[in-house]
Amino acid sequence: MIRLLRAGREYLSLYLPVVLMGVLALGTYWLVRSTPQLLGPVVPSPPRHEPDYFMHKFSVKTFDDAGRLKSEVLGTDARHYPDTDTLEIDFVRIGSIDEGSRLTTASARRAVTNGDASEVQLFGDALVVREAVTDKAGAAQPRSEFRGEFLHAFMQTGRVKSHLPVELIRGRDRMTADTMDFDDHERVLQLNGRVKGTLMPGPVQ
Repeated sequence: MIRLLRAGREYLSLYLPVVLMGVLALGTYWLVRSTPQLLGPVVPSPPRHEPDYFMHKFSVKTFDDAGRLKSEVLGTDARHYPDTDTLEIDFVRIGSIDEGSRLTTASARRAVTNGDASEVQLFGDALVVREAVTDKAGAAQPRSEFRGEFLHAFMQTGRVKSHLPVELIRGRDRMTADTMDFDDHERVLQLNGRVKGTLMPGPVQ
């Protein structure tokens, strides 16, 4: 009898911790299932227009698939906004080379660009210059210069527009207007408001 009691005590001391852990696990599971959901599904908040990184006295270059320089952006300070994927730059200078190897440069006191700097809004002492080039048809395209307090430039297509007064110098011609929309690819220039211009005769053939 004493031997049986001793054996029973040994089995009890051996398996009691396992039994207690099982009971504790079942109790925890029941408690979780029985507890009401205090919080509903978490709805992500919309992204705020706040910068996620900054740059100071920087230069950023992009290249095409063949390794040729496509654009370069320089500035004193820049702030990137992830909600719009735009870069706000102070005292900016931008150079861009299009598929026809024509160089377009832009500068201003402040600018807002998209992710690849192909679209740029320039504020304060804005200047856009498209250098002279000979197009695929062999026609010479003169140097074009745009000035104003605001310019919206599409660097790869050569379109420049503004809802504020601008000055356009194209070759030897000079024009001013209250608003402008110039499409170099389509060879279309729209000037509105008080338009003034000086058109110089071309070279004698």
